[in-house]
Amino acid sequence: MIKAIAIDDEPIALSIVEKHAARIPYLSIQEAFTNAFDALAYLKTNKVDLIFLDINMPDITGLEFMRSLVSKPNVIFTTAYPEYAVESYELEAIDYLLKPFEFGRFLKAVNKVADQQKEDNDDYIFLKSGYEYMRIEKRELRYIKGDGNYVAFHTDTEKVLCRMKMTEAQELLTGGQFIKVHRSYMVNKSEITKVEKHQLHIEEEVIPVSQTYYEDLISQL
Repeated sequence: MIKAIAIDDEPIALSIVEKHAARIPYLSIQEAFTNAFDALAYLKTNKVDLIFLDINMPDITGLEFMRSLVSKPNVIFTTAYPEYAVESYELEAIDYLLKPFEFGRFLKAVNKVADQQKEDNDDYIFLKSGYEYMRIEKRELRYIKGDGNYVAFHTDTEKVLCRMKMTEAQELLTGGQFIKVHRSYMVNKSEITKVEKHQLHIEEEVIPVSQTYYEDLISQL
């Protein structure tokens, strides 16, 4: 979910942003402000992923507002003035929407943030173990072992047992860092210390390697 706020001194402009946002299930407008200083106060105690920010506002411009932020969320500028586009991109705004903008253009801008979030989230996974959800950094995973309807996720310090199929675990570990070496095992390539014909080593751990997967394993080392 993308948590956002919208800032514009024109209530009608804010209502358009909120109307478009309501159509996107992974976007939530937490607050809408006609006063930029109220928004600054809100950001001191609340974290957001995205700001929809007008440029021409009384007392402080959107560009000045963005420069004043120490911790900068993603910003999509919403303005009727095209001449600020270059400066907005120099400030690393995610996008620049010229009023009046249609829903399709609004959605395209939001999806840039959604894609960025997905890339960030690729570094970890959440695993349901019993009644708890545990965050596991992918780089800390050594290997996983499937056994029927359960998969054990092994790190340096713990084993997390989850009720899932091996195929479901594979879907969580896409991207090339992990490789299947046996119908019941996937390993983190960076953890492998030695490979033999029918097994590999992750320090003291010995993992079986099926003939089916051996050539693919060697080619990816």
